[in-house]
Amino acid sequence: MAAPSSLLQRTARAPAAPFRGAPAARGAARAGRAAPPRAAAGAAFSVDKPTLIDVPVSNHGARVRHIIYAKGLEGEIDIASPAALGGLGSAEYQAANPQGKMPVLLLPGGGVLPESEVIAQYLIDRWAGTGPAMTAATPELRAVAALAARLHDQYITPIQACMYRKQEPVERAALLAALVKQLDVLEGLCVGPNYIAGDAITAGDSALFPTFVFCTYILPRYFGWPDVFAGRPKLAAWWAALQRDPHAKRVMDEVAGGLEGWSAKGRWEELGITQQLREHPELKWVYP
Repeated sequence: MAAPSSLLQRTARAPAAPFRGAPAARGAARAGRAAPPRAAAGAAFSVDKPTLIDVPVSNHGARVRHIIYAKGLEGEIDIASPAALGGLGSAEYQAANPQGKMPVLLLPGGGVLPESEVIAQYLIDRWAGTGPAMTAATPELRAVAALAARLHDQYITPIQACMYRKQEPVERAALLAALVKQLDVLEGLCVGPNYIAGDAITAGDSALFPTFVFCTYILPRYFGWPDVFAGRPKLAAWWAALQRDPHAKRVMDEVAGGLEGWSAKGRWEELGITQQLREHPELKWVYP
């Protein structure tokens, strides 16, 4: 892969931009995952080790962080804020990923990998002999794990903003109903008893559970749902198992910390979501 023309240069002297996770994770961030310095415009890209560009609240980056933590790769991979590349709108970041999305994995030698599932599978392949495999035991179960990630990325990612962005009320209600449908699809897919594809945790779980942090944080607090897992016993058991996993729980806390930051700033009130739900009782907001 050819090196981008303007990205990141460790010899630059601009301030670093460390990754900031939930409070419990910030010490580790300071200790081992400081960002490389930002490059000046036109500077060549260079990192000493793979560097994930991400923020704690990103549910897509969270799947990659989970694999990093679970496989014990923190000594192999740095994690940095997009500020290390001047922010998502900067020329440096656009050179790394023209889509302007997170996460992005910067590789030694100038390579760049965007897209969370691509990064996740690269890490699983590149460090196949390190830590848990993060793959299921049989071709059939591996297909279930891959389908879980695919369903998430294809059908949930495009509609998840109905929980937290400004939208017209009818559109929000329709997307919320579509989200409910996808939760039921995942309930039908889940093999269990502990994980989405059986007894072993896989990248399928890594893809799903950060988005469920959004669901379990936002839908009860702001939409009035009594229980995201009502009528979904397999997903309820899956969620309980992931909360017992220390690496998954660490990522959950990182994502929840970001959502708490949104809440503290009054995001749902500022965007008129709270008022919208109150003023449109004719639309269905609460499930089941």
